[in-house]
Amino acid sequence: MNARIIGTGSYLPERVMTNHDLEQMVDTTHEWIVTRTGIEERRIAAPDQTTSDMATIAAQRALDMAGVKAEDIDLIVVGTITGDYPWPATACLVQSKLGAKNAFAYDISAACSGFIYALSCANDYLKAGNGKRALVIGAEILSRIVDWTDRNTCVLFGDGAGAVLLEAQDNDYGVLSCHLYSDGNYHELLHQPGFGTTHPPTIEGIEAKLPYLKMHGNEVFKVAVRSLTEVSKEALKKNGYTSAEVTQFIPHQASLRILEATM
Repeated sequence: MNARIIGTGSYLPERVMTNHDLEQMVDTTHEWIVTRTGIEERRIAAPDQTTSDMATIAAQRALDMAGVKAEDIDLIVVGTITGDYPWPATACLVQSKLGAKNAFAYDISAACSGFIYALSCANDYLKAGNGKRALVIGAEILSRIVDWTDRNTCVLFGDGAGAVLLEAQDNDYGVLSCHLYSDGNYHELLHQPGFGTTHPPTIEGIEAKLPYLKMHGNEVFKVAVRSLTEVSKEALKKNGYTSAEVTQFIPHQASLRILEATM
């Protein structure tokens, strides 16, 4: 029994923020951003849009592609660090908006790796014979936790959602393997200090910009390149392939420099 992707869907907000727009907001230039990141524009959610709104649209498009009804879904997993609320899970809100009354739903908070973690959980659930179909969604509104006065971070992030529909099938193809790792020793390289039990909500915390993400870019670059390279090689070896046999490589698009260094 394998879990096969039978439908995909995505959603991008209408508003486009270009590098030239950012030139009017922070001390940066289009050339500086493109040279260091490869990014020319990013999408920004409307003020009245939520993460579950975007996730629902992406999920519905995946269902439409597969020709599957929402009530035929057994599981919904959403990878996000910018949920509608601390709780309940954004996945539960998506379940409600889709009308997926027979699915149970939960979120996974794994930041950049969230979609892969969610895919792995859904894949294992289906391969164990516990269900027939699972929606896996990655959705973020990072623009709301970005400090728009910090040129080292605000140029990198945008908003959007992507979804896949997995179906358990008795064949030899589908998701071949998933490889997950964590290292909490690096937690301060890229994190959101507040608000949580370490830094509960306070006026002083807001003034200190604790709700906004913080990043040590050079260190993140080194860890990302090393980790992405190692885990890619592990996935190839696990399944008996070489890099020469790969025709399409779709990594997390953190920056062009990371991708070029990895490839």
